[in-house]
Amino acid sequence: MKQKNPNILLILADDLGFSDLGSFGGEINTPNLDQLANDGLRFTQYYNSARCCPSRASLLSGLYPHQADVGEMTADLETPGYRGYLKDQCVTLAEVLKEDGYHTYLSGKWHVGEKGPIERGFDEFYGILGG
Repeated sequence: MKQKNPNILLILADDLGFSDLGSFGGEINTPNLDQLANDGLRFTQYYNSARCCPSRASLLSGLYPHQADVGEMTADLETPGYRGYLKDQCVTLAEVLKEDGYHTYLSGKWHVGEKGPIERGFDEFYGILGG
């Protein structure tokens, strides 16, 4: 019998500290997020990039932001690592998961270039493309 693939939910929240959520010892009452975290897998060694665009690029691609060409924000600085959009040579998490039969959805802010989430493997997108 084929084992069912697990559901995956990734949440990237700007301006949220590591210990703000209850499941990480924080003072904010977050029972629904706590239950998701306690029943699943939590990132305990994910490092953000101090800016939203590079952090998103890293989470989406599994690469350092400069390797994905989003080393700063979305302005094209015409320098490798600082093109301001996810380069075509990197794959997104959605593109990889789709190959294994997953349905992928993105809600919120894309903010990693003009080529949107649908073109980068997501089945549906609810949000804004820019910042």
